[in-house]
Amino acid sequence: MRTAVYPGSFDPPTNGHLDLIVRAAGVFDRLIVAVGENPAKSALLTSQEKVDLLREVCAAYENVEVRPFSGLLVTFARSVGATAVVRGLRAVSDFEYEFQMALTNRALDSGVETVFMATSADTMFVSSSLVKEVAALGGDVSQFVPPAVARCLAAKLGVRAE
Repeated sequence: MRTAVYPGSFDPPTNGHLDLIVRAAGVFDRLIVAVGENPAKSALLTSQEKVDLLREVCAAYENVEVRPFSGLLVTFARSVGATAVVRGLRAVSDFEYEFQMALTNRALDSGVETVFMATSADTMFVSSSLVKEVAALGGDVSQFVPPAVARCLAAKLGVRAE
């Protein structure tokens, strides 16, 4: 069974994330969406809120699991039997950082490969940061996130959901 991990902070989960999840789930037998803690980022949603939202939006995909994790990604990947890490690339600017991370992960554990997937053209401009900013200013984010996420953001930020 080929298992992959798709890690991220998912703050909040977007349609771009969901697009990659669905496509990666079609490539691997088992996909674990790993919600990581990033101390360098100030999160809007708690880890549990992100896990719950992702479990809701991924419920239709039988080979997708959602789990929280902390620590080194390669350690988590090994603990769940994953041999691949899936990373999305929105633009050329993403590549340099992602390439550096892939090489670091390979140096830490050569048994875990990184697989890059290009985002879909209709979601390549969507980022969690953009979604949070638009939502905080009262804008409609329903075209950028799954409905459950739009409702959560509206409740969290005290704005109206479309």
